This record gives sequence, structure tokens and C-alpha cells, in this order.
Amino acid sequence: MNYSKIVVYSVFLTFFLIISCNKPTRPIEESPLARLDPKRAEAPFPQIQIPEGVDLESPRWQGIDLSPVPPVMPLSASRQKETFILKPGYRIDPILTEPQIKEPAAIQFDGNGRMYVLELRSYMQDIDATGELLPISRISRWEDKDNDGYYETGVVFLDSLVFPRFVVPFGPNTILTMESNEDHVYKYTDTNNDGKADKKELFATGLGRSGNVEHQTSFLTWAMDNWMYSTYNAKRIRWTPQGVIQEPTGNPYGQWGVTQDNYGQVWFQDGAGGVPQNFQFPLVYGNYRVEGQFQEGFRVPYSLVKLADFEPGMRETKPDGSLNNVTGAAGNDVFRGDRLPKELVNQYFYGEPVGRIIRQVRSDKKEGLTYVQNEYIDSESEFIQSTDPLFRPVDIATAPDGTMYIVDMYRGIIQEGNWTQEGSYLRTKLLQYQMDDIIENGRIWRVTYDGMPRSKEKPRMYEETSAQLVRHLSHPNGWWRDMAQQTIILNQDKSVSKELEKLVKSSDNELARIHALWTMEGLGVLNVQLLNALLKDRSPKMRVQALRAAETLYKYGEKSLEQSFKELARDSDPEVAIQAIQSSYVLKINGLEELLNTTQLSAKAKGPKLVATQLSERMEEAKKLAATQYTADERSLFDHGKAIFDSYCATCHGVKGLGTPTGATGELIAPGFSGSPRIMGHPEYAVKTLLHGLTGAIEGKEYEGVMIPMAENDDKWIASVISYIRNDFGNKGSFVYPDYVAEVRKSTANRKENYSYDELVQEVPKAMFPQDNWRVTASSTALQGVGSTRDPSYAFTYKGWKTDGPQREGMWYQVDLPSAATVTEIQFDTEGDQFPMSFSVAVSPDGQSWQEVAQTTGSKGLNFLAWNQETPVKSVRIRSKQDGEHPWAMKKLTIFAR
Repeated sequence: MNYSKIVVYSVFLTFFLIISCNKPTRPIEESPLARLDPKRAEAPFPQIQIPEGVDLESPRWQGIDLSPVPPVMPLSASRQKETFILKPGYRIDPILTEPQIKEPAAIQFDGNGRMYVLELRSYMQDIDATGELLPISRISRWEDKDNDGYYETGVVFLDSLVFPRFVVPFGPNTILTMESNEDHVYKYTDTNNDGKADKKELFATGLGRSGNVEHQTSFLTWAMDNWMYSTYNAKRIRWTPQGVIQEPTGNPYGQWGVTQDNYGQVWFQDGAGGVPQNFQFPLVYGNYRVEGQFQEGFRVPYSLVKLADFEPGMRETKPDGSLNNVTGAAGNDVFRGDRLPKELVNQYFYGEPVGRIIRQVRSDKKEGLTYVQNEYIDSESEFIQSTDPLFRPVDIATAPDGTMYIVDMYRGIIQEGNWTQEGSYLRTKLLQYQMDDIIENGRIWRVTYDGMPRSKEKPRMYEETSAQLVRHLSHPNGWWRDMAQQTIILNQDKSVSKELEKLVKSSDNELARIHALWTMEGLGVLNVQLLNALLKDRSPKMRVQALRAAETLYKYGEKSLEQSFKELARDSDPEVAIQAIQSSYVLKINGLEELLNTTQLSAKAKGPKLVATQLSERMEEAKKLAATQYTADERSLFDHGKAIFDSYCATCHGVKGLGTPTGATGELIAPGFSGSPRIMGHPEYAVKTLLHGLTGAIEGKEYEGVMIPMAENDDKWIASVISYIRNDFGNKGSFVYPDYVAEVRKSTANRKENYSYDELVQEVPKAMFPQDNWRVTASSTALQGVGSTRDPSYAFTYKGWKTDGPQREGMWYQVDLPSAATVTEIQFDTEGDQFPMSFSVAVSPDGQSWQEVAQTTGSKGLNFLAWNQETPVKSVRIRSKQDGEHPWAMKKLTIFAR
């Protein structure tokens, strides 16, 4: 091959791309060769040595071959296509490749069929993960405007991101995303229709997680039940017209991938575990142990790449050098399209980028329980295999055109830097094959089948009426049904209520009936009469969906449904019985323990018996935990507050803290508390509201009820109620004590009238969100990990900051603001024993003259310190007042100002 011609061509190509960056372009297939060093293939093969101190007798290293070998060479997309081994009748084609996209890790389609691509451009750019958290990642958006099957027109919708965790289309020109080591999900909108986000709004908090980038939240996914699920978070969140609410769930155990099947069962994809998780029942009902759910041989991958280049080493290597145990799965999808053979529909797929395979999972249902197996285990094969070592499938999606899309990161290293450190087995193998510098690629593939061309129907949901959207609920492609349901709910157009009810009652398409039911639930127009009819439906699937949807009405006070839960717990269909038992459990209906005991004794099917048994065990564990979860003072406040709330507050605010609907329109009497930023913000808001009442609109929304003053109750009464609502309904916040209420009562004693919302929020201290122009310094900061710099600003994130060594008196942490603010309080969380033994806060108007305003003793968990401040200051310094054995650490640091 004439490499000089390729180099000249690459220069010309680069120039051409620069001058035509705003023009539609086809995928460039030869770009890997254009970037490739011509000397790479001609250089002598490197001699690789076993790192010092390695025990060659250990299972990881025993039998390793480090002979000089040719380097792995990247292929163009057209040549890579030849490396795939497909089942008869299937084909695979690239629809978007580098250089248009780089390091793609996930895709999502919006209601107009535009494809958002999550590009993790900082991921493993060298073997040491240098710059992993640099703000160079992006979310791009792509369209196939001429409808020829290639996504030729793209724009960078959102740039300069720190390793974003997901992208969620959320209405016209709007997405949700969150960056690494962050706690906040933001909504980004393109308001001027130029293809780039220009508006940023806080959407939800409390979903973040710190640490290794492989072990943080991912794939926030809107499911059929109108709740959103993500990995690692034992909670689900939900958008409502009144705000985002949340509920506790089981542990997802997923890492990179959240998807759902045709009946709304959410599947999570484990990473290092290599298998799907929590596919038995909806996660809101907790985690279950089902023996044998992974059938024999399920964990064995059938890979055609034989380089033994995976982290577990030789102990998980077949004699031919291929992987013998799934170890790095990613990017799942239940295929729900209509342009591939019917036997694929509602089947679970996931990528194994270490094995370079796409697996199809067969689900076998027995007595209400699910057992999974590799669809091709009998032929010792996989749905898709590749002989190209650089094939790295990290996401799969059902596309609007009815086919399956596969996201291929196409790179040398897929494991994160913690697994490629000096002396590691994996690093040694990567260097042997010279795969450490194959970066900045990425391909998105379309899988099709002979005689079943892709659909050319282009979605235009953001321009359609609600009536037109309702028709999509009957579409044979699950993507269309999901997006139509989501769009109708976001629009909150209740004019289609009758049309939806007609679809539920009379359609012969069961999936359309289910989506119409959940659309009604999401609009708040579901009625108990319809539900009672569906609870007697001849289809077990519909009875299951009706039970789940009935939970919403029960939470808002429709207690007449309780008898239906009890009756259907004895249903002849085990799936219906299981659902009724689980609904009874999560709603804590009267007689729950008796119901579970009866099921354990009388159920004939294995599923209901297993569920009832494990729920009973869980209830016993919860009783034991409740006795130790809080301190004696906190438990007293919580229990007293719950008793007050149940007997008094629930009338307006709802038995589950979601608000109580009233009238035909379903408007709320009073706002809900679940996930409320007002309730979870500074406690002064709730204290002043209870003491003096609140009238008028709240954030522009009117409620039927009026919050009257409760000042006739004593300080403990008010502290108990607020402590309870800050720590139930999925909330977790600091407790409020009577002496704090007494302080607020005293300072507002002269007030004679109710607060208005606007007046109250002006008084209450507000959390200041850290900005790039804040200067954050510390007297001591520990190294933050592989490839990371010393950065005290991590104290504001889940990742956290800590001192480099044990805390000493005089150590300090300082924040300098760009402009003066009336700072009144700090709050931070700690890790284990790494809390400050004793600390003070000093403030300064200029960073020179300091005034100590408060001090206190530190403690495990949440720490906060407040003071009265009337003069604006620009600098805040936290100072250690005592030596300690452990480092001083802080995370989720929040500064409050009036």
C-alpha cells in the first residue's frame, strides 16, 4: 500500500472538512487510515516484559504468552463490516462514523427522530486515563434529512462536558443530562432553534455518585409507568406538572444500560458482573433472590477474538485465547421494533465489548418467575460476533425506523484506568498488541434483515396534535409508542382523555391498550371505574398493568381499591397474584402480614410463594433496622412527625406525600413533598410556613387549599412534622430540632400575616451553586486518583475533598466568591470517620480581614453550621480547631446565602 498517497489524501480531506463543516456529509470510512502513523505497521514488534514482582504461578499470569506480535490495526468501517459473523439473512451497515463522531457511548432519539449521541471524548485517551475529567466531552445531534439511511447532518447540541452520564430527550429541542461527580440533573434547551442548547435549568437533585467513572449513575430512562430509572440509585424520579418527585426502590445493581420490555419491565445491565439484573419484577418492589435465574452456561461467551486481553487474565481464558466468562457487559436493549423477524421482538440484547459480541437473551417464564439463557447456546454462538479486536459494542437501541442500532466505540482500550495501572496484567497485554493509542473512533451500525427494509416513516411528534399522537400508541414499533406516550404527558393535554379511554376499552391491540392506560395515568385522568373494569379483564397482562396503575390512585386516597389487591393476590395466574402481593406490600395495605402468611401457606405456584416469603423476611429486617436507623432524638422526632402527618397533613398533602387531587381536572389541594426542592432546601422555609402560613401561587401554580398558620403548636410539634417530611417519601435531609424552631419563632414574632411565596423565598437562605469563577483553595488536599489533579472544589461534588494526611489544628478550606453575598450557613456530608473533630467558620469582605462567626463539634454524616449575618462578604473559611487521627473530608458542600 502507498502510505504517502494516504497521508496526502488525509491532509486534503482535513482541509475539505474544515471548509464544509456546515454542509451535510456522508460517513467518512477511511478516516482511521488517514490518522494512522505509516510507520506503525513497519516498526519492530516490541519486546514485552513481565512487570517486576509478578507471581507467574498465580492464575492470572500462569501460561501467559508475551512473544512479540504484530500490532492491532484499525480498519475502515467498510473493512470492519467484513469481520462480523451474522446469522443467515441479517446484515449490518454503518450509518454514522468518525470523524463526525468520536468515542460514542450511547444514543437516544427524540420525538422527531433526531439522534442524540453521547460522546465521551475524554475516556481513556491513553493507558493512564490522563485528563479523564477534562471538560471536552459533548452531546451531538444528528439527522437523516434526505431519508437515505445515513445521518449526514449534525450539530454539537451541548459541548464542554465533564464525562456526561446520559442523554434524555425531553420534549422539543430539550434534553436532560448530568456530569460525572455531580449530584444534579440539568435540563438544557435550544430556545432559538439554532441546534445548540442555550438555556440551562435544574431538573432534579440527589441522583449523583462519586468515584470511578465506570461506577457512577448512567442511563436515566423514562419507563412505561412514567417513572425514570437509572443505575446505582435506589430511587426512581418522576416529572409532574408540580415538579419532580421521587420514591425509594430496590438496588438497581446496573452499570451501563437501562431498558424496558413491551410490558414495562425494566432491565438493568451489570458491567463487570456481565449479566442483566433486576429483570424479575419492577424495581420499586425491591430485590429478590431467584435461584437458577441464570441458566447453566449463560455466563460463557462465544468470542472469536483470541488475544487474552481482558482484566481477569489467564484464569478466565479459554485454551484458544478467547474469553471464558462474561466480564464487561454494556448497553442493553429489549428489541421492540417491527423491521426485524418477529422472534427478536421483546427479546433482550446486550453488548459484551471485552468479548466483542452482541448477545441475544431468551427469557423462559415458569410459575411467574423468569429464567434467562443465551439464545444460541446450543450452537455455541452469539447473535453477532466479530473478529475485529477493536469492535466495542457499548449501547444498543430500537430505532424509529424499526431496526436495531449498535453503538461501537471502536477503540483499543475499553477498561478504565484503574484496571490498566503499572504492573497489571491488562496493561501488559494492551502494550503487547499496541492497542493503547487507538482512540477517537466510533461507529453506529444498523442491523437489518433480508426482505424487511427499514421504515422510511419519519417521526414528527413535536409538530403533531395530541389526537395524532394517540394514534401512535397503536404503532407496531415500541419506540413510537413510548415516545408518543411521553410527548402527550409532557404536553399535559387532557382533551384526548375520552379517546384514550376508548382505546383502553375497545382496542384489539393489547400493547396499545396498555400504553393508553399509562398515558391516562400520566395525565392524571385515570378513574377508578375504568380501573375496576380492567382489574377483571380477561387478559392477565391487563390485570397486571391495572394493578400497577391502581397504586397511583390508592396513593392519592382511593382506598376502595384495597379489596381488589387482596382478591387478586389469589388470582389463578401467578403473574397477577405476584403483582397484587407486591402492590399490597409497597402500599402497606391493612392486613398485609396476614396476606403474606396466607400466600406462603396456600400458593400453588412457585412465584407467589417466593415473593411472599421474601417480602415477609424484608419486613422483619425493616423492623430491626428502624430501631437503629436514627438516634433516639431523631427517632422521636420522626415517629411523632409521622403520627401528626397521617392524622392531619395527609388530608391535603396526600397519604404518600404526593398531594391530594380534587375535582374532575385532578388539580392538587396542596403541593406534594416527595422530592420537593422547597422542602429539601433550607429548613427555614418549612418552619416559617408552619409558623405563619402561606397563601397565593407557589412558583406560579395555584392550589385550592390555603396553608394556615400552625404557630399555636409548640416547637417540638413543628420540628417533628418538618423532620418527618424531610426524611420520608423518598426524601433524605437533616432533622430540625425544637431549639431551631424557637429561634425562628422569636425572630419573626412581630409578623401578623401569612407569607406569600415570593416574599418567603426572598427571606430564606438559598443554596449557592458553585460556579467556574469561584476560587477554591485549601491548606492541604489529597491526590484525587488516577489521572486527576489536586482540586479542592471536589468538596462540592459527590467525589469529595480531603486533607493529605490526618487533620491538624489550623488546617483550612476557603471559598472566594466573585461578588459579595450575605452568607449565613454551610452544610456538608462526610465519609466514615473522616469528619472534622471541631471546626469554625470565618468570613471576610475582602479576603484580608477576618471575623469568626461560629464554631461547633464535627460528627459523622451531615454537618451544618449557621450564624446571623447581615453584611455581605466575599470569602468564607472553614478552619479545623483540633487534631485528629483521620483526614478531614467533605463532600456535597453547600453554602447558603440570603
